[in-house]
Amino acid sequence: MNWERELAARADLINEGLDRYLPPAALYPPSIHEAMRYSIFAGGKRLRGALTLAAAEALGGEQARILPAACALEMLHTYSLIHDDLPAMDDDDFRRGRPTCHRVFGEATAILAGDALLTLAFATLCHLKRDFPPGLVLQVIEEVAAAAGTRGLIAGQVVDLESEGKQVAPDLVEYIHLHKTAALFRVAVRAGALLAGAGEHALSALTDYAVAFGLAFQITDDILDLTGDEVLLGKPVKRDLARQKATYPALFGLERARELAAFQVRKALQSLEIFGAEAEFLREAARCLLHRRS
Repeated sequence: MNWERELAARADLINEGLDRYLPPAALYPPSIHEAMRYSIFAGGKRLRGALTLAAAEALGGEQARILPAACALEMLHTYSLIHDDLPAMDDDDFRRGRPTCHRVFGEATAILAGDALLTLAFATLCHLKRDFPPGLVLQVIEEVAAAAGTRGLIAGQVVDLESEGKQVAPDLVEYIHLHKTAALFRVAVRAGALLAGAGEHALSALTDYAVAFGLAFQITDDILDLTGDEVLLGKPVKRDLARQKATYPALFGLERARELAAFQVRKALQSLEIFGAEAEFLREAARCLLHRRS
């Protein structure tokens, strides 16, 4: 499998969906809709949405029916990046090789653009009611809300901010990674699996895969902040070090962090052993983490 090509194909599908679900840039007031679109279409790989589609495909689900969930996860992810970049948070000026939302549109509009994408994500999930039973749609919405809130993403972000400049234990760093990053990967995969009718055994296996994948993703992200190429990353490196962030490389050193990333990738692959070739995209996604350059 040419994984990069397969990812690009799924990204194209998701981008088409996002273009339909987002308000037109010219809709009054245009400033907020321009800011939303500027951030959504900033060149992301659509990995979370792609994993939603891939989890469904592993169980025989149809991409077109799952697409609203994939688009909603990308909206949630983009909202989190807009807010993460704000001066009150990580104070970043560049994201994916171009100025961050608040640098282009101002801090107030950036906050509102993030809020608008978060709200639109849940409106987009409601489109699932056209193809799925109401109870199943509500379950997906409930899980996405939990992953985005103080039991998931926001919890991880809060502890991440509170841990800056402090000596922290390994279990706290894992907590940050599990909630700030892995929570969205987990719900992205679970949403696709649930909508494809996953049984308990398959859902458990895919959940284990997603958690391990999310941890490996964040560990490799932390490594890239120390060793990556600014041009490829589209943002300055060594920002975590300057802010004294709680990361695996800071706690264990680079080599041990690489070993821990590889361990999580192995766990992710082991979780997929009950599946056949239909889960190959998920397998390749995990393998590619160890060779990330951006």
